[in-house]
Order: sequence, then structure tokens, then C-alpha cells
Amino acid sequence: RNLKMSKRPESVAPPELFYNETESRKYANSSRMIEVQSQMAERTLELLALPSHPCFLLDIGCGSGLSGEVLSEQSHYWVGIDISTAMLGVAVERDVEGDLFVCDMGQGLFFRNGVFDGCISVSALQWLCNADKKSHHPKKRLEKFFQSLYNCLKPGARAIFQLYPETPQQMQLITECAMRCGFSGGLVVDFPNSTKARKLFLCLFAGASMEIPTGLSNEMSDEEDSKDSVLFSKPEKERIRSRSRRRLSSKRKNIKDRNWVKTKKEKMRRRGRTVPNDSKYSARRRRPQF
Repeated sequence: RNLKMSKRPESVAPPELFYNETESRKYANSSRMIEVQSQMAERTLELLALPSHPCFLLDIGCGSGLSGEVLSEQSHYWVGIDISTAMLGVAVERDVEGDLFVCDMGQGLFFRNGVFDGCISVSALQWLCNADKKSHHPKKRLEKFFQSLYNCLKPGARAIFQLYPETPQQMQLITECAMRCGFSGGLVVDFPNSTKARKLFLCLFAGASMEIPTGLSNEMSDEEDSKDSVLFSKPEKERIRSRSRRRLSSKRKNIKDRNWVKTKKEKMRRRGRTVPNDSKYSARRRRPQF
């Protein structure tokens, strides 16, 4: 009964079980989830403060690839990891541009040293605070994860985690484990006085101590904005909203013309899938039946 009443997914089941086929489909079909996930990915990308050229990024807990699409729109290359095969299956169906891997981040990352220019994660890190098995020790799993993440990031790279800690003790445990593994940084809080809009971002720096970005606040005036602050100005907010609307509207349109079908087939062939040969009937519009 308590599990059914709980609103936190971490309290219901382990992530590989909670994000089953049914739950994974919600992320592909819910416009609200798409919009929220995209907004969080936009914010983490802002906090990364990347250079203008394309970068190679890691998306931890990539799920169905919604945050990865934001990275692709900004012309970045990315690799996504997730423990749920069902979520990754949805990402493959949606033809995301990144490379996808099944991975339990609590067992450590398997990438070579110094390969990534940055890392983002949306609503995934708090899962490591749970002990879903007898062999799970949250502190050890957090330390193993952060140590492997520190190793695969380039010196000076940033890692931005948007997370939902259940208690202040969880947040303290996460931060202490990250600092013990060599990271510097701290917590960025957006809209701290709002119960609904309040968001937490753990901003970590690998190998170099930097100034922690400023969180968003409704009380901030334009004169208080500094050059070093990572804030959404009004034009930036409108640009993000319009991009989200364009992304949602484009998914509703019928874009399956001949060129789209040929591109889709070519992608499937590169992945080793068997697809029908092209013909004059490929993507031909059917006449309506009356």
C-alpha cells in the first residue's frame, strides 16, 4: 500500500524494473515529459559552459534519448548510458544520434581515460542512494561511479547533474563522495523560493577549481546579472520555448516522405538490420478509401 502511494520512482522498484516497457513508452508519448526533460537538458547544457565548437559529451541515465536530442541540436556528439534496456529500446526506435550502452553506473564507467569534454545527467544520480540488493552499498557505489567518471573526463571538464535527493543527508553523501574522488564544485539551486519550480544541479569540475555558477531566481533583476552567471535571459527563455514547440510540432507532422524512408533504411542497414529494397512504391502515398 505504501509503495502505491509513493510518488518517488526510487521508492517503488529498482530502475531496471521500474522503467519497463509500459513506463518507457510514456516518455515517447507524453508531451509534458518531453518538454520537462528537454528543459532540464537545456539547463544542464547551459551550466556546462561549453566552447562554441562541437564537443564529445556523456549523458548518464539517457533513458529514451530526450536529453540527447538537445545535445544533437547543439551539434554535439554524445554517448548515452542507462540501466533500463526498455528505455534504450525506445531511444533506438526514435533514431537518436548518440551511441547507447546498457550500464549500471554504480559499478563504474568503462570508458577510457580523458575522452569526454563534459557530462550531463537528468534525474538519475539519486538512484545510487538506494540499496536495491544485498550487495549494494550506496557510499561504495557512489565512490566507484565518481572515480570512474573523473577518470574519463578531460582535465577541467564539467559534469552537471540535475537530481532529486530525498533528504539533505542524501545530498550530503553524494557531494562528499564526489569531492573525495577529486571533484570540486557545489550545488546550484534554481528558484529556491518556489516549491514547484525549484531545481537542484550538482556542478562538478574535474581537476580544476572554478567559480560555481549562479542559480536562477525570480527576484534577480537585469542589473544583478553578471557575465560569469549562467542564467536564462528573456530572449533565451523564448528561444528555448519556441524550440520545444517546434520539436513537438515536428513530431506530430507526417514527415515520412521518400527521402525520410530512404534515410531510415540506410541507418538500419548500417546497424545490420534487414530492410526491404527500394522501389518505385517506397513511401508512396496511399489513396484514401471511401
